[in-house]
Formats: sequence, C-alpha cells, structure tokens
Amino acid sequence: MGLRLYGFGSKMTASELTAWLTLVRTPGLGTTRLHSLLEEFAGPAGLIGAPGARLKEHGLPATAIDFMKSPDQALIASDARWLERPGHALISCFDPDYPPQLKATAGAPPALFVVGDPAALWLPQLAVVGSRQPTQGGLANARAFTMALAREGLTITSGLAMGIDGAAHQAALDAGAPTVAVAATGLDQVYPARHRDLAQRIATAGALVSEFPPGTPPRRFHFPRRNRIISGLSLGVLVVEAGINSGSLITARLAIEQGRDVFAIPGSIHNPLSRGCHRLIKQGAKLVEDTDDLIAEIAPRARELAREAREDLERPPATEVAATIEAPAGGPNLAEDDDYRRLLHAVGYDPITVDGLVEATGLTADAVSSMLLILELRGLVEAGPGGSYSRTGEESR
Repeated sequence: MGLRLYGFGSKMTASELTAWLTLVRTPGLGTTRLHSLLEEFAGPAGLIGAPGARLKEHGLPATAIDFMKSPDQALIASDARWLERPGHALISCFDPDYPPQLKATAGAPPALFVVGDPAALWLPQLAVVGSRQPTQGGLANARAFTMALAREGLTITSGLAMGIDGAAHQAALDAGAPTVAVAATGLDQVYPARHRDLAQRIATAGALVSEFPPGTPPRRFHFPRRNRIISGLSLGVLVVEAGINSGSLITARLAIEQGRDVFAIPGSIHNPLSRGCHRLIKQGAKLVEDTDDLIAEIAPRARELAREAREDLERPPATEVAATIEAPAGGPNLAEDDDYRRLLHAVGYDPITVDGLVEATGLTADAVSSMLLILELRGLVEAGPGGSYSRTGEESR
C-alpha cells in the first residue's frame, strides 16, 4: 500500500523487549498505575529491577511483585517468538513510532502489539462504529460514507466486530485505502472467527492493533478498553447506527472524554437502531447527512497531524520519550452524575468484579464497563487481577 515510512519499525534490545513483555503480562498493573511507575523508575528496566519492598511501598499487590520478579519465562519466550514473525511488532510509549494521537490521550496503553504496518497508526483516522446487527440501510450508509471518506484520504478505524465495524473495514479496503482494526483479544486470534479473512486483508493493507498480549481471549471488560483505543487513534468518531445500549455509545462517550468530535447519522424515529444516534445528537454530537460537513470539521486537525508526523520523521530518534498523562478536559462531571456516584459508592477498597457491580448498582454490564474505564483514567479506581476493580482513594485527596 506504499505506507512504509523511513524510521518506522525501530527495534528494542533483547533486555528491553523482555522487560516490556513482562510488564504487559503482570497482573494487577492498571494502565494509569503503570505509567506512573514507569515515570517513577525511569522506564521498564528500572521498574523491573526495583526492590520488592520499594514496589510494595507504591501499592503494588503481591501478585504483581511476584510476577515481575519471577515471570513465566515460557510465556515471555512464546511472546518473543510471536514478535519475530514478519509484520509483527511491539511499540512502547517510549518509542518514537508510538502514534501521537493516541499518546496524547489519558490512559493511553503503555505498549501496543501490531500486525501489519505501524505507519498506518500515524495516518489521519476516522473511527466508524455501529450496531453488530444493523439494518440493510445502516450497512448501506456505512459502506457509502466509508468509501467516500477513504477516497478523501482518511484511514478508517474500527473494532473488527460484526455489522457496521466489518462493513466499514471492508468498504475501506474496496476503496483501495488502508484501514486499522483494534482488537479486544491477542492478535494471534481473531474475534469473531468469521472475520479471519478480513483480518488478513487488513494486516496486508493497514494494521491490526491490540494492547493485549498473544493468547488473550475475548472478555467482556476488554471491549471498552478496545473502544478507547479506537477513539484515541482517531480524529473523530462516526456512529452509523446504534441502539440505546449499543457498545458504540461507549466509544462515543470515550471520544468525548478524549476531546474528539462525535458525529451521528440520523434515521427513522421508528427504527430502534436510530435511537442511540438520536440521543447522541441531542447530547451535542454533530448530525451528519453527507461527508462534506464531516470532512470540513476534521480537516484542520488532519492537516496538523500530517505536519506533526513529517516533523517527527525528520527528527533524530530519541533514546527515551516521556509518557505523560493529564486529566481530560471534557467528559462527565462525576460529582454531579448520579450513575457515577452510585457506581463509585459500590466500588470498595476490596476487589469487586463487574458482575458484582452490575448487581449492586442495577446498571447494565456495558455501562459499568465503560464507566469503570473512565473512573480508572481519572485515577479513582484501579483494575486488579481477574477483571476486578477497587478504589484508589484519590477521590478523598
């Protein structure tokens, strides 16, 4: 596809790679906490080599410390062998190849696994998302908008799911354009399995990306985490068709939290899959009837991103790039949102699962997963082993 750019695909040393592969598999290390520790200990090697007592002082659970000191060597070696295959890469937040759009967001993944061309992650992207069970009209809109946007030079990013996601990836490929798929699993597997051929085409003409190491299966709480990467990589999010409880609304909520534009295509008031789009429009999303208005909205940032990419490619490689996290400027006012207050009240200082929080709050599992991610990005809760969550105590400071 002609994307290979000079400077992409820089190599880690063997010791750096081992350190990163250990950290991405360490249980009980949330994204926000890991970024803080990487800064405190001056990178992955310093963190891995820190005395256990000092790590305990920073609040790391014993399971995390034990794994960092005695990792599963067979598992780490297997990950390293997977990365040796052509077209496979691991990009850390210290790497100049890390996509700048995503890096600027709160809670950006410390490392990304990529299959395909990492340069695709630098292209101006628009996320196209929607229902897994769309109407024929929704599918037609997804194809038409995606092909038009791809022909205007935008890279289409989505989540490889059935329905609108798959239609958007397919339409971008049919337009001869690159597309980026963000997975909620390790990249050694494809979910859903019926998209295996589509995933292969995407890897050839763009990139598959995930924060999860090889062998990671699909789990419910992985999908909101995937969604914040979809929106974080993109200049904006277009919701084509979505019900009130659609996971696409999680992506839209995260996009707003990240300061991204959200666009929605209106539909019939009698179509239940239009209700999510209509709600977004009522909440301030931009109503979209054709691609011209959408392109006009994001063109200035697309030009700025292209300029930044050129400047970074011309700059000599840095030995280390700091990974800073700032509190998001937008997003919900958690102190005034009844659902967030109810959820935070239900999260104690002892670990609790998503299912336990659903039972305690009466909220849907998708809503709880989305809200937990935002609370984690705000530093109010932290993820623990087995998909559990607990408070950090930051809300009292």
